[in-house]
Amino acid sequence: MQSVWKLTGKKALITGGTKGIGLSIAEEFLMLGAEVFIVARSESEVQKRLKAWHKHGWKAHGVALGVETAENRTAIFDEVASVWRKLDVLVNNVGTNIRKKTMDYSADEYAHLLETNLTSAFEMCRLAYPMLRKSDTASIVNVSSVSATRVTQTGAIYAMSKAAMEQLTRYLAVEWAADEIRVNAVAPWYIRTPLTEPVLKNADYLKRVLARTPAARIGEAEEVARAVAFLAMPASSYITGQCLSIDGGFSALGF
Repeated sequence: MQSVWKLTGKKALITGGTKGIGLSIAEEFLMLGAEVFIVARSESEVQKRLKAWHKHGWKAHGVALGVETAENRTAIFDEVASVWRKLDVLVNNVGTNIRKKTMDYSADEYAHLLETNLTSAFEMCRLAYPMLRKSDTASIVNVSSVSATRVTQTGAIYAMSKAAMEQLTRYLAVEWAADEIRVNAVAPWYIRTPLTEPVLKNADYLKRVLARTPAARIGEAEEVARAVAFLAMPASSYITGQCLSIDGGFSALGF
């Protein structure tokens, strides 16, 4: 009997799968026996990752497309459908940010952040729905942020997009439960990735971050990946509509 603590044979689509948290998620899934399909903008990065994984004997596919436009999202699922008949897991990991004060954002920046962080996840869920319905263990995991519920100096638009993503998670978990599709989210605090590296280089800011983190350290991408993998496993089959904080105790800290 297959262990409920594995992802053997599961087919997982992971956005932003060549760097940072997305890369760690993809590799965690592969190590647990899944077959993955990664999406990222850079053709060279996609091919680099696929080549390395194929040397390990892992089953992996990928396409170099951004998720920000409707045309690209449709093209992504055309590619996925050419490889798989069904989909077991969708991980909406792509995200970006522009850190500014509220009055300094342009209309284009507002639209770009919401399209990338929120609209893409909403539409990827909708496009994945027909393939997820064909799975008997379908799961969506959205990568949110502690900024969805805390003011963390990320800028209002990023925080708004992640708050909306968490409500989307709850809504779809209820609406799609009858289709046996589970929907959950994870909410990381500062994780060591290429996206956070420039911010954490500021020694004073890093000191302030650590002072608000009971674990007294920055998280690692692998720690997020393990939580995402758990939420995709049969072991978590009765968990849906939840957002798991991966924050070293940040969200629990009071005075």
